[in-house]
Amino acid sequence: MTPANPAPQRVTVVGIGADGWPGLPEASREALRAADAVIGGPRQLDLLPQECTGERVPWPSPLRPAVPGLLARYEGRRVAVLASGDPMFYGIGRTLVETVGAAALYVLPHPSSVSYACARLGRPVEETEVVTLVGRPADRLAAALHHGRHVLVLSAGADTPAEVAKLLTERGFGPSRLTVLERLGAEDETSYEGVAEAWTHAPGDPLNVIAVDCRRAPDALRLGAAPGLPDAAYEHDGQLTKRHVRAATLAALAPAPGELLWDIGGGSGSIGIEWMRTHPSCRAYAVERDAERAARIERNAARLGVPGLTVVTGPAPEALAELPAPDAVFIGGGLTASGLLDACWAALAPGGRLVANTVTLESEALLATWYRSHGGELVKLSVAHAVPVGGFTGWRQAMPVTQWSVTKTGVGQA
Repeated sequence: MTPANPAPQRVTVVGIGADGWPGLPEASREALRAADAVIGGPRQLDLLPQECTGERVPWPSPLRPAVPGLLARYEGRRVAVLASGDPMFYGIGRTLVETVGAAALYVLPHPSSVSYACARLGRPVEETEVVTLVGRPADRLAAALHHGRHVLVLSAGADTPAEVAKLLTERGFGPSRLTVLERLGAEDETSYEGVAEAWTHAPGDPLNVIAVDCRRAPDALRLGAAPGLPDAAYEHDGQLTKRHVRAATLAALAPAPGELLWDIGGGSGSIGIEWMRTHPSCRAYAVERDAERAARIERNAARLGVPGLTVVTGPAPEALAELPAPDAVFIGGGLTASGLLDACWAALAPGGRLVANTVTLESEALLATWYRSHGGELVKLSVAHAVPVGGFTGWRQAMPVTQWSVTKTGVGQA
């Protein structure tokens, strides 16, 4: 029995698995039989029987820009869209919602590959981290690698398992065990496994999910989930916000899911990188005038699992003009550049945060002036490290860092 439709719908989105037509409930079958046109990938369309008489329309490539025009072509007709598994879990459902709105869709989900994989492996879905590499760089997996954790990787194709094994080995997780589950839910479902650093399997079926049991090599650098990664995690030329100051800086910036940061005077990119590592939805722009350092930021971001960090090469404030409005701004260099603080302050909406660090007297004087005008918190951060002194141990003081942090409280504040 087809569920009651609460409002006239333009598009019915039907999730389908590797088991094809036999695995569909009757509501999904009826929607496909009744459709004047069925849009989907060639593999999905081939799963339909002859009783589905509607026109079969393969998605063009690239898909996303084609969606509005394709749906408009079938305006007024009964349209069904096929999706792999659950359309709203890394599927076409999101694109359709953004295109026509949720009210114009009626979604009939199928179990996702993640649900199938967790069922086969005996793992709770809610305790399993999922990383998709479909249309995304494999480097993003690195941010999810922690010893003892279970990660499910949504594969981009037959070559993805070997690509994942290579990345794990390069990031110090070579002892990790991989289980590749192919064609989940189909009669010919299969799986195979191996250790990342000794991966010898040839590419199999492109429809696969990879389960990773993370095991860090004994000599690999340990990277925690909190800000303040070891300095050795970064490639740098000395322009690096050091670990303890970095942790204090991220605490003052207070990243939250979905927020965007401007990291000005990026240096090695450490602030923007660790901002993005706090949550997968966090975004950052690193602004760096030196091209060599900008390239270094990109390498650090990829190695530490946030290849989506955007690097802007150019001087600030000129390079800020076309950037989307930030939720927070960090200034780690160039404070005395004419108009920089004014431009950053103007870009922030009420509730936005600004944090600036400096080690020079000139920039410290500038921060003191802004502190008197706008409030916030002005602190001096000092770190000393124990070092050998002859046969004894003494303290070596690093240069103290002056930090100003402030939250913009209202539109009248200038």
